[in-house]
Amino acid sequence: MSRSSVEDRVEIDSRRVEKVYSILARVYDGAFDWALGPGRRIAVSALPVKSGDRVLEIGVGTGLSLPFYPSNCHVSGIDISEAMLDRARERVEELGRSDIDLRRMDASTLSYPDETFDHVLAPYVISVVPEPDKVMAEIRRVCKPGGTVMVVNHFHSDASGVLRRAESLLTPASQWIGFRLDAPLSSVTQAAGLDTVRIEKVNLFGLWKLIELQRRG
Repeated sequence: MSRSSVEDRVEIDSRRVEKVYSILARVYDGAFDWALGPGRRIAVSALPVKSGDRVLEIGVGTGLSLPFYPSNCHVSGIDISEAMLDRARERVEELGRSDIDLRRMDASTLSYPDETFDHVLAPYVISVVPEPDKVMAEIRRVCKPGGTVMVVNHFHSDASGVLRRAESLLTPASQWIGFRLDAPLSSVTQAAGLDTVRIEKVNLFGLWKLIELQRRG
């Protein structure tokens, strides 16, 4: 496949993701938070946030994580869907916080300078974006050396058999609601410049994983 063909495919996939989540914005909280909320809350609480720290949340969505951040840090949240961000802005207004900044942005081309953030959280993003490797490279770039990166995601089962085959078969259908079931764990654990600190099973039946990483100096 030529470079232009790959770029065209990525652009189409990005537009599809944006369209899907614009549709889901109205029902996302009720439809998904019961299953995905625990992992999101664990990830935020595990961030070693100190007073004055800057945190980036990639894929902030409707802002479900925002109430859990301590009030002594500054949070920047990005998402590709303006409809999801509108919901997040309503949540920020309800929280009465002036230290939360929300922007529409593509996770694969972050418009932040190098080493801007003390910590980065990426909940349920890796199985959504067309180019996970680029997203992980951007996460490393904008995170300060020694900073913590938290990723929460469903990954391709490491067990053989029915579950693994089912994930592969169901992925085309699951993409309609904005995610893949067969994302490889290596897309996160083998990201350049990031060391894996721990992996923990979270959410319903432990089918999702929380991965804590640290940015190398």
